[in-house]
Amino acid sequence: MQEFSLLRAALWASLTLALASCAVGPTYREPVPEAPPVWSAPLPHEGDVAAIAQWWRQFDDPLLERLIAMAEADSPSLTKAWANIEKARATLTSAKAGGLPAVTAGGSATRGKQQTQNGTEAISETHSGALDASWEIDLFGKARRSAEAAQARVDARVSDWHDARVSLAAEVADTYVQYRACGLLADTYARELRSMTQTEQATAVLVQAGFRARSEGALARASSASTRSTLVSQRGQCDLLVKSLVSLTGTDETSLRALMMTGDAKLPQPAGLDVQSIPAQVLRQRPDLASLERELAAASAEIGVAQADLYPSLSLSGSITVSASDLASSATTWSFGPSLSIPLFDGGKRRAAVESARAGYTAAIADYRQGTRNVVKEVEQALVNLDSSGRRAEDANIAAQEYRRYFQSTEASWRAGRENLLTLEEARRSALSAEIQQITLQRDRISYWVALYKALGGGWQFDSHASSPETMAEQAANQQRGEP
Repeated sequence: MQEFSLLRAALWASLTLALASCAVGPTYREPVPEAPPVWSAPLPHEGDVAAIAQWWRQFDDPLLERLIAMAEADSPSLTKAWANIEKARATLTSAKAGGLPAVTAGGSATRGKQQTQNGTEAISETHSGALDASWEIDLFGKARRSAEAAQARVDARVSDWHDARVSLAAEVADTYVQYRACGLLADTYARELRSMTQTEQATAVLVQAGFRARSEGALARASSASTRSTLVSQRGQCDLLVKSLVSLTGTDETSLRALMMTGDAKLPQPAGLDVQSIPAQVLRQRPDLASLERELAAASAEIGVAQADLYPSLSLSGSITVSASDLASSATTWSFGPSLSIPLFDGGKRRAAVESARAGYTAAIADYRQGTRNVVKEVEQALVNLDSSGRRAEDANIAAQEYRRYFQSTEASWRAGRENLLTLEEARRSALSAEIQQITLQRDRISYWVALYKALGGGWQFDSHASSPETMAEQAANQQRGEP
């Protein structure tokens, strides 16, 4: 009889292990990004210079790198993204715990007074302890699928954190470039205003002497006033960009302005970029696309979780209780056994949960496909903008140089009395417009580089062991001190 009991226990254990190795639901396979075989747009510098990971060093602007480090060290968006990672990791721990046995212990101690039959009083003490254990056998892989979904979402949140870093760096860089260009434009307007002021003073003398018409004096004053107003507006735009950098870096405005004075006032000139010839490899560098793929994996695992609820569940539970009293001998009780739950009728609730999980997976596929298309579009647009701005750069430089020569020649003729003031101001406006267009084109071309950096994922590489905001702050501080 004892041998039969042992055999039955062994068979039961074997059946349990066999069932536990089964997990219902689809087997997830990572999708291949839908991308063209080659980029349709021309590659900048024919795609043969530096690597993506060296982006900011290509700008050869230490101040820009420092601003990006400051922003990363104190960014609410990165802190929030990190908090989401911690939350996802806590969810993963809970999901893994669902497939493990649960053990609880308890104890109690009481002291009381009892009246005996002969009228005397007796003090009694009672002590008890209990140990309870339960384990839901993962027959159909519900706990494992839940853990798979939770792990995928941890990976997705890590990718979101990397995406936040890429977006933050791109925003800081773009704002910095806008600020430098704004300063150059303001300097251009200020230089023109000084020239106009001299022209206005000279015209006033000639009008007073009767050599020029009063209308030319009015034109000179109007030109100076218009340029002065534009200069004030331009400087206001520069102040707004400083406010944006203050918000991005988390530093005070006084310190930031002092820091900006230490850098070179010219626009940074980035070198070229090596764009991968295989688009699928480039797409995998996008952390936002990686996040969508991990969400897709989680949605696939959740189908298995919902399907496991359609099948019976088996639990093992047991308890041991020990109690003792000074009025009686100690007693020990125990219990152990399986319990089986079989879903019979729930009005279609479990089936609806499966359909809902499948619909969620379909939606996740759609999000991933749309994300892939957006990535391809952003890369193509950045390449087109870079190619267009690059081909326009030489003509813009020539136009600025030649219009300036034309203005200088016209100004000499005006001083000699061979040209009127209207002709001079038209020549000045043409020269000023060409110079502004030159600076604007340079600014936009650098902004397109930044856009391409973001479109290619910023040289990001997947790393589940991301650094916390505190670690990043320490690294940024070391970088500012020149330490490794």
